[in-house]
Amino acid sequence: MLKLNTFIVGQLKLLPASLRHIVILMFCLVCVSGGHGGNPPRKAFHVFTKREGDVTRFYVDNREANEVTATFELQTVNLKGSTNFPFSGTYPANQVTEAFWVCPIESTEQWNYSYTSHYTIGSTLATHDNSCVYRLPFAPGTAYKVTQGYNGQYSHTGSDLYAVDFKMPAGTPIHAARGGVIAKVKDDSSKGGADRKYENQANYVLIRHDDGTLGNYAHLSKNGVKVVVGQRVEAGDLIALSGNTGFSSGAHLHFSVFKTKDGKGRVSIPVKFETADDLAITLAEGKTYRSSPVKPGAILAVKGDRLENQPGQFQGGQNK
Repeated sequence: MLKLNTFIVGQLKLLPASLRHIVILMFCLVCVSGGHGGNPPRKAFHVFTKREGDVTRFYVDNREANEVTATFELQTVNLKGSTNFPFSGTYPANQVTEAFWVCPIESTEQWNYSYTSHYTIGSTLATHDNSCVYRLPFAPGTAYKVTQGYNGQYSHTGSDLYAVDFKMPAGTPIHAARGGVIAKVKDDSSKGGADRKYENQANYVLIRHDDGTLGNYAHLSKNGVKVVVGQRVEAGDLIALSGNTGFSSGAHLHFSVFKTKDGKGRVSIPVKFETADDLAITLAEGKTYRSSPVKPGAILAVKGDRLENQPGQFQGGQNK
C-alpha cells in the first residue's frame, strides 16, 4: 500500500476584500517560492483542483506506470458533490483524470471543505484467473522451505492472509512466478528487522498480471532488482535477489498475489503452484518444495546479470 496526500482548502468569501487580497497574494508567493532552492520532484500521484465559477473540480494526476485506486474523504460545509463520500475510483496510468466536483448548496452562504486522499497501486476491477498455476519463485530445480504459509500466525493476516514466505539466504535469485508487466520496484533500502517500524523499508517488485492482479515479491536485497518498470517478463524470468529488508525476522522471500480493494488496502488472493512433484497445489507451512526443472530443449542464456530464455524456447510455467 502506498502513502497518502493531504490537502486543506477553504473559502475566504466572508473576509473583507482588502484582507482577502493580501491572503491570496501571500499564498501565491509561498506556492511560487516553495521554500526550496529549486522545483520539487514531480510526485507519482498528485491531486489538484480547478475552479469553474462556483464549481470546484478535483483531478488525479497519476504518474505511476500502473493504474491506481484512490479513496477521498471530504468534510464539507454548505457543499454538494457529484458523488457520495468517502469515494473511491480507479485512474489510468500516466494520465490526468477528473475524479469528482463539488459546488455550494447555497451560493450566497459561506462554504469550505477539507479532504484527505489515499492511493494504492492497482484496480478494483481486477478479477483473478483461477485457472492460472504459478511457478515457484526461484530457479528451476532448487528447493526452499515454506516458513510461513496461508493464515500464518506471525504476520499473514488481513491483506497478507494468503502470502507465502520462503526461507533462503540473502542474494538468492528470484524468478517470476507468473508473467506480466513490472508495475513498481524498490531496491534502495538496507534496513530491516523484526519490528513493524521497518515495514516501509522492504525492497520489492510488483508485477501486474494480465487479469489486473499484482504479484508482490518482497524483502529483496539492496540494489537487488534486475528489472525495470514497464518491462514485460514471463514466468521463470530472473527479476531480483532475495534479502532481509523491511519487517523481517530473517532472510527470506515474501510472495503474494492481491487485487486492490480501495485507496487504503488490498485483498489477498490464494493461488496454486506447480512444483517438481505436483501440479496446482496449495503450499503447506513447514514443508520444502522443489521448483520444476527446465524442460528438455530449453536453453538458458545469461545477458549481463539477467537470465533469459532464448527466443522460441520454453518460457516456463503457465501465464494465462
